[in-house]
Amino acid sequence: MTFTILGYCRRTQKAGFCQATSTPAVGWRCTDVVFGRGLVTVQAHGDYRQLQLAKRLMEFGHSPAKVMKDLSEDDKYFDFRQIAILDLNGNSAVNTGSRARPWAGEVVGPDYIVTGNVLVGEKVVQDMSKAFQGTSGQELEERLLNAVEAGRDAGGQEEGQTSCALVVYGEHTFPIVNLRVDVALEPIGEMRKILDWYKPLIPYYISRTLDPTSVSPKKATLEKMGLPVNPYAA
Repeated sequence: MTFTILGYCRRTQKAGFCQATSTPAVGWRCTDVVFGRGLVTVQAHGDYRQLQLAKRLMEFGHSPAKVMKDLSEDDKYFDFRQIAILDLNGNSAVNTGSRARPWAGEVVGPDYIVTGNVLVGEKVVQDMSKAFQGTSGQELEERLLNAVEAGRDAGGQEEGQTSCALVVYGEHTFPIVNLRVDVALEPIGEMRKILDWYKPLIPYYISRTLDPTSVSPKKATLEKMGLPVNPYAA
């Protein structure tokens, strides 16, 4: 019960995803980035074990098509799943199982996949695709959230949304954005508030990870930027 965008930016070499769902805590169980390889989501009736298997296969260098084939042979509930796999060479594989709850489907474009199920209609994924394509000059984290916002504005899921997640990797082996809204009345709106506050801190946390001596304490950094210590304290 999820709508998701997987995306890769050749300009910045960032890879990441954004998704929202009617169930809680979507960020841990359905989707992930395989550093240096690509992205994968196993949703609709997600299975964390199948996600981990897909990640291992991608780490071994298997193509999206080969990963999908292996998943189909390993999983007796494959027809319940909605799976999308994107590598950093622009190759992709998608499957919306025949037993995924309608409306369910996807849009595949250059370096991105939009996929969703239990949606109000096809317009959700179409508008997500248009939003992503129309923001090519922006940073990937912004483009991904813009796409999910467009999906929400097109009607999103029949049951509404409860949680949202946004994850982006850059050139390093750690994520530069890894944000979640596990439970909220309007989780995509909450994610927007958090991301807008967090974006100026992305370079700070990269620098602090690589060399803790290169930065001031976070509170002093936020004060210098004119930002509150907490976006909900503003």
